[in-house]
Amino acid sequence: MSRIPSIPLSIAPEIKVGLLTGGGDRHYAFGLVMALIAKGVRMDVIGGDLVDSPEMHSTAGLRYFNLHGSNRTVSFVRKVKRILVIYARLLRYAVFAEPRVFHILWNNKLQFFDRTLLMLYYKLLGKRIVLTAHNVNAGRRDLKDSILNRLTLEFQYRVADHIFVHTKKMKEELKNTYHVDETAVTIIPYGINNAVPQTDLTPMEARQRLGIRVGERVILFFGTIRPYKGLEYLVAAFQQLSTEQDNWRLIIAGSRTKGHETYLKDILLTVSSGCNCEHVIQKIDRIPDDEIEMYFKAADTAVLPYTEIFQSGIAFLAYSFGLPLIATDVGSFREDIIEGRTGFICKPKDATDLAVTIRRYFDSDLYKELDHRRQEVRDYMLSEHSWEVVSEMTRNVYLRLLEVSG
Repeated sequence: MSRIPSIPLSIAPEIKVGLLTGGGDRHYAFGLVMALIAKGVRMDVIGGDLVDSPEMHSTAGLRYFNLHGSNRTVSFVRKVKRILVIYARLLRYAVFAEPRVFHILWNNKLQFFDRTLLMLYYKLLGKRIVLTAHNVNAGRRDLKDSILNRLTLEFQYRVADHIFVHTKKMKEELKNTYHVDETAVTIIPYGINNAVPQTDLTPMEARQRLGIRVGERVILFFGTIRPYKGLEYLVAAFQQLSTEQDNWRLIIAGSRTKGHETYLKDILLTVSSGCNCEHVIQKIDRIPDDEIEMYFKAADTAVLPYTEIFQSGIAFLAYSFGLPLIATDVGSFREDIIEGRTGFICKPKDATDLAVTIRRYFDSDLYKELDHRRQEVRDYMLSEHSWEVVSEMTRNVYLRLLEVSG
């Protein structure tokens, strides 16, 4: 991972940045903002109700602009009106904004507009644009790719002054597929989640709340349910394991995704028709932050049976609770998982191999010594994916762009 030389706070000029969150991903935005504030960066955070928190209003050097408002379900007409209002507010903010650097964490609802005309608008206003590409091409991942999708992606990547990615593979794709100069791309770690509350709740208490018996082996699937996450392979693997013994438990805790209703319906039908369906805990909804720890503390492992991904925030959420992972060999999982120490890797799209890997984990010392190995997992990821490292690299890119622009 390349590092940009650090500039001491004592000699660095004042940095003001507008962080454009797209109205979501509170956990990542929270970690990044609080770490940058600690580095002396003054922040305007553009978000909505989902990103908001008390810290956004009580932290010195931080101004929070709730331009997105609520994300509750409304009629089509009201939704269109809300989107237009959001863009009107955003366009007005950009005109009068003090920050010379705009950092786009996520685009807004109108992807093609954001990637093209909105980017040009920011540039015409003299803004230096930093873009975090959490996914180089989410359309391909979600089986919705098109020529227009790729062209607008390339436009945004070429117009941005600097791009942050999380893995070497992502940087290579930007360079080879979208013709981005490699000097304009920086690989930064995915910061470990520090926004979800962690209390003194014990694993035993978490299990009792969920009705899990002593001695049951608990597997967790967590996050939004989409086809690329391969939940069907985990369900099939779980059913294989359940035919051997009855002390397995599967928790499916995640929200529905618009456009993938049939996919979820088919999975839930498979679960309900299985011989051990009563051993599957289903929480098909958005999980409030104050309930998240219950699921991760009740589990023995989190399984990420993804069919395609670059990197997953769920992995680092699990690690923040010291929970080992079982993940498929896609994206950067092989780089992020140390076999036998922080988890295990299996083949993608292979329920049988997944079942074998789950058995291997539960036969390993990692599981048998989980009570004290959790801290080891947590400490390893804090050293590799700390917000201290992320914020230092991010701040130095801001400084470089400000120096170039004068």
